[in-house]
Amino acid sequence: MSNNRGRGLQTNALGTFDTVVMAVAGSAPAYSLGATTAVLVGAVGLAAPAALLYCAIPMLGIALAFAQLGRIDVNAGASYSWVGRTLHPSLGFVSGWALVVSATIFMVAGSLPAGSMTLALFDERLADDTALATVVGAGWFLLMLGVVLGGARITVRAQLLMSGVELALLALFAVLAVFHTDNARPFDWSWLGFGQFDGATGFASGALIAAFYYWGWDVASNLSEETRNSRRTTGLAGLIGLGVVFLLFEVFTIAANVILSSGQITQNAANVLAVLGEEIWPGWGGKLLIVSVLLSTVATLETTLIQVTRSLFAMGRDRTLPAALGRVHRTWNTPWAAITVVGAVALAMFVAANALGTVGEILSDAISAIGLQIAVYYGLAGLAAVVAHRKLLFTSPARLLLGGVWPLFGSLFMFWIFVESLGELSDAAVAIGIGGLAVGLVPMLWYWRKGSDYYRPARLDATRTVEAAYVLDDRAMTRSHVHEGFPTDF
Repeated sequence: MSNNRGRGLQTNALGTFDTVVMAVAGSAPAYSLGATTAVLVGAVGLAAPAALLYCAIPMLGIALAFAQLGRIDVNAGASYSWVGRTLHPSLGFVSGWALVVSATIFMVAGSLPAGSMTLALFDERLADDTALATVVGAGWFLLMLGVVLGGARITVRAQLLMSGVELALLALFAVLAVFHTDNARPFDWSWLGFGQFDGATGFASGALIAAFYYWGWDVASNLSEETRNSRRTTGLAGLIGLGVVFLLFEVFTIAANVILSSGQITQNAANVLAVLGEEIWPGWGGKLLIVSVLLSTVATLETTLIQVTRSLFAMGRDRTLPAALGRVHRTWNTPWAAITVVGAVALAMFVAANALGTVGEILSDAISAIGLQIAVYYGLAGLAAVVAHRKLLFTSPARLLLGGVWPLFGSLFMFWIFVESLGELSDAAVAIGIGGLAVGLVPMLWYWRKGSDYYRPARLDATRTVEAAYVLDDRAMTRSHVHEGFPTDF
């Protein structure tokens, strides 16, 4: 970690409830269901609920890893810092870069549906106009960019409003779906078994897409420097957020299997949740779930912006990327330089995406590419947790399970689906996924040669917590430290 002095982020801005909301919003339940259900069904058919179930188990291991690592090292870069200080600095950079690239790609994958959903509220025919959807989506993106620039407190207030309405609508339709009687097919327990998968490779393809569903709960860790009692709070928020979205994903994926035909899902690839809502509640249902998906999409644009800008801030502060990215606005205490750069890059990608095809085609390749990058940085974080806690693992059965076996299983699972799915993905998805990671080798080697302190780390060890080598500037309050001591036990 770099020893440069600089103004810090806005400390103690968020509480436990705030970070739980952010973790749920980060996984974007309505958006994930609306935009990804067709992709998942296309990969595994009726086994979509099983893919989500069996991906949730190793994903919980990764969430445990994040919770444990967050107790010993509070850092806005999260896995970037943890992996670099346990496994190797180059792997830490790759972990951080994977998040940056996946989040930046998501700016397009998330903004296009936001534009489509907004247009669908007025005229469903306009929703398929890629150019118009791009313009409207870019407008939503710029609005969220301004909110994130305004600071953590404003960000979480906007999140409470958007996610509150979204979750209320999803809960309402979950109840209505239970009592719905006009079904395309009866419920079958085999949907939760392995029998529906087309071998190990088919399962891996489904699990990779399921990883995209869950991705985002770890935004709580990137907010650790801005959260009260962050050594305890951020990990707990991630675990609760993962549990909430798991329940929502299972309920609505099973409902889609029961209520919708394969043709309905295929023909409405970017709008599955709206079709489901219309079937459950004709007339109003489709519109209400469009609102839910729209709010979810805008909300997760906000949390993704937080993840990528906090990661870039940490990398700029450590001088593994240009130091300007580590600059913080003196009034809002937000990484304004990183936010500006992300905004410019994303807007350029909007223009490029407009020439690539329909909304559905863009979503399919982007989701698969992001899944590859998620598997990389989640897998590395799981390994980092085991290495950091190696001296404590055999002190109790709980430590061995929660600090060793489960995170290691999660890590190996992530690497397995990465390798297995490569042969199944389109050339475009592989090129985006692997090519995006490969680009990161250029700045990594450049700043390594320039002698960044990040590449000479103090090793992370769970037997002691880490105090930050960076400090707030002279104008900041002396009590505004995020690195308060907390026990490292479970």
